Amino acid sequence: MAQQLPLQFEFRANQTFADFYSGSNQEIIDHLQHCVTGSGEAFIFVWGMPGQGKSHLLQACCHHAQKQELRSFYFDLASPSLPDPSLLSGLDECEVVCLDNIELISGNAAWELAFFNFFNQHRDQGHKLIVSASCSPGSLAIQLPDLKTRLNWGLALKLKMLSDDDRIAALIFKADQLGFEIAPQTGRFLLSHYHRNPQSLWTLLEKLNLASLAAKRKLTVPFLKTILEQDTHDA
Repeated sequence: MAQQLPLQFEFRANQTFADFYSGSNQEIIDHLQHCVTGSGEAFIFVWGMPGQGKSHLLQACCHHAQKQELRSFYFDLASPSLPDPSLLSGLDECEVVCLDNIELISGNAAWELAFFNFFNQHRDQGHKLIVSASCSPGSLAIQLPDLKTRLNWGLALKLKMLSDDDRIAALIFKADQLGFEIAPQTGRFLLSHYHRNPQSLWTLLEKLNLASLAAKRKLTVPFLKTILEQDTHDA
């Protein structure tokens, strides 16, 4: 591969392990941290339903790598569309590479071959690779047999869905990070009247925080009803 490394993509400041509510997924976080530091698996395949935090965890791996003074790289293959496979040129020089939505290369012959070559060179150097997908490695529609085999080599980790109690605890955790309080009953109201997808809830929390600050009011259920009713009216 070419020796020139691609431009470094900026990691999101709030996408660290400390910002992730683990719930019943703490074991996955432990595996990822050990992978980055070299005390665990060299290749990890994280999979689960959309909105469970796969992108957050991959970004967190890169933050963790930076703290260890390791070269890291993150890229979401879904943003905005699948790039040219030349993106991989030089990436085998990075100690930690994280690729989001790896399933999107399935059926693309150029990408499958380029990733197969990258995988081998990166692994030969003893570096760490972490990928994510919405399905298990065995369910990927990869056409290149050798690549399909490689993607089943690593440690496959499935993110567990949060229970309702975990979702409420996660809402309280995220609100605390944003600098405001949310009571358990307010969390239960949100779960009953809004999207249960964690990512949608985190986005809503940021909006509610701004509304709370603007109105100088605590985020009570009556106030929350007012905000959501206003959103419905504006829509």
